[in-house]
Amino acid sequence: MKYIIILGDGMADESIESLGNKTPLQVANKPNIDRIAELGRSGMLDTIPEGFSPGSEIANLSVMGYDVAKVFEGRGSLEAASMGVPIEKGEMAMRCNLICIENGKIKNHSAGHISNEEAAELIKFLNEKLGNEIVSFYHGVSYRHLLKMKGGNKNLKCTPPHDVPGTPFKEVMIQPEVPEAAATARLLNELTLQSQVLLENHPVNLKRAAEGKDKANSIWLWSPGYKPEMKTLMELYDLKSGSVISAVDLIKGIGVYAGLKVINVEGATGLYNTNYEGKAQAAINALRNDEFVYLHIEASDEAGHEGDVELKIKTIEYLDQRIVKPIFEEVSLWKEPVTIAILPDHPTPCAIRTHTKSPVPFIIYRPGEKPDKVTVYDEFSAQQGSYGLLKGPEFMKNLIK
Repeated sequence: MKYIIILGDGMADESIESLGNKTPLQVANKPNIDRIAELGRSGMLDTIPEGFSPGSEIANLSVMGYDVAKVFEGRGSLEAASMGVPIEKGEMAMRCNLICIENGKIKNHSAGHISNEEAAELIKFLNEKLGNEIVSFYHGVSYRHLLKMKGGNKNLKCTPPHDVPGTPFKEVMIQPEVPEAAATARLLNELTLQSQVLLENHPVNLKRAAEGKDKANSIWLWSPGYKPEMKTLMELYDLKSGSVISAVDLIKGIGVYAGLKVINVEGATGLYNTNYEGKAQAAINALRNDEFVYLHIEASDEAGHEGDVELKIKTIEYLDQRIVKPIFEEVSLWKEPVTIAILPDHPTPCAIRTHTKSPVPFIIYRPGEKPDKVTVYDEFSAQQGSYGLLKGPEFMKNLIK
């Protein structure tokens, strides 16, 4: 038996009045996903353990079957693994967003989805101006970057920028959780304020403004941590080999620590215009050689953060037609059976434009296994599934048999 998880990041939602009090999953035309729901068994999964915020780092670790409380060390250290940036003892890593601030408020978490080329120029500039023997900046993808700090204290209260669009940025700057972290918080907040002065009139931002685009006029630092200690999925679930496919450094970094091969797909953007066909074919190719594949599609999450209902519906339909359909049609012809799981990591409701802790719907289709009575896939139908409500690692334990 082989296994593939197809994860539509943030595609779960809440009932929306403009959709007749239905969710995007209920409204979207998704015959292939619904067919797999009809052939498989459904349930709900609680991906956010008690005491944790509903970030993608927490939720994806849960989906992969990890005990989050034991292994989580911040988003930055996970992304560092994907970027090939070593985190040594005594070093702390943090996510460093490029964001847009307008009239003192956080306009968006992504600087208008700034391009890789523009972002690389800005991060290099910041490292030249602000980097030193204590802190250094590393370029990632689009708005997602990394800051590494020597001697930092991770006991900080940090706010993800996608949680607070429209909020005055000074109200959600970093706060120490313990007295020992005060110096770290002060330094990081100073970096943020200095970045605003440096970036405001940078040529990249002046050009973006002239083109009617949002400026990347501030960094935003969050999710600090040290190097995590994690067993691989091969050790945890007796798998022979596995791969991860994603446009996002966070997911690829989790994959590195999980012992998965990282497969990069040309044209994978993390947005609705990602290379769906290339990712589907990469997953099929990986399944020919590996026992387990984790295929992550970011687009629905970004649509949720933008509050764009129609775009979110479109991303779900793209997932159905351009990812699920070709994979299901191909593996159905193979002699060796392939178990297919489909789910999001967390909801990203368009109404509030951020993640919530609500359980998410999932399907597990295992060839030859008797299906349950669920015939369509959405947040409400899955509640009637035979798996009921699972928590965290219970999903992987039920998937890998």
